Amino acid sequence: MEHARPLPDYLVRRYHGWKATGYEKNKGWYLQLAEDGQHPRAMVVSCCDSRVHVTSIFGADQGEFFIHRNIANLIPPAETGGNHHGTSAAVEYAVTALKVSHLIVLGHSSCGGVKGCYDMCSGNAPELESKDSYVGRWMDILRPGFEKLGEGDDESRVRQLERECVVISLENLMTFPHVKSAVEAGRLSLHGLWHDIGAGDLEAYDPASGAFRPV
Repeated sequence: MEHARPLPDYLVRRYHGWKATGYEKNKGWYLQLAEDGQHPRAMVVSCCDSRVHVTSIFGADQGEFFIHRNIANLIPPAETGGNHHGTSAAVEYAVTALKVSHLIVLGHSSCGGVKGCYDMCSGNAPELESKDSYVGRWMDILRPGFEKLGEGDDESRVRQLERECVVISLENLMTFPHVKSAVEAGRLSLHGLWHDIGAGDLEAYDPASGAFRPV
């Protein structure tokens, strides 16, 4: 592949720094992880956003979380046909092969994907309406959430949509037969969270009230 290039120097330096310190101090733990395989108790579906650091939020170590990241932490509804279902495949593997006990959808503030969906549905992002826009077609999953938004200014409605994004993903999870059967059998629990990046706050979805509450 002629277009591949060497890593930037700063990343090479960081790697060697980690290998000499973090890895060396915990070498036995890494060897155990390599030999025993992974046995995470939870899967987290989070956004690709570089500001959302799942392991830091929960103080997690290697091997604790099976993490899948995509634009706007969306989970599509189950569907057959087609050949490329990265998020659906990750969910299937976590539930059927790793047998995680918890599946967490983690949304966040200032999500660019959600804002893009809001603009697209408001008629202000024609580039996302193009059939050739991967982001636009992915954000179509969230269109039903836009239709549910209440009154308010654009900022408050975008915040609503960020939380609605989590709820829609939870609803879509239950369209997967392996998820539905695991939940109904009590082997798997679903959790919806929203994280405020600036404030460091975390809210959890309460199905009884249909609202998000501080953790």
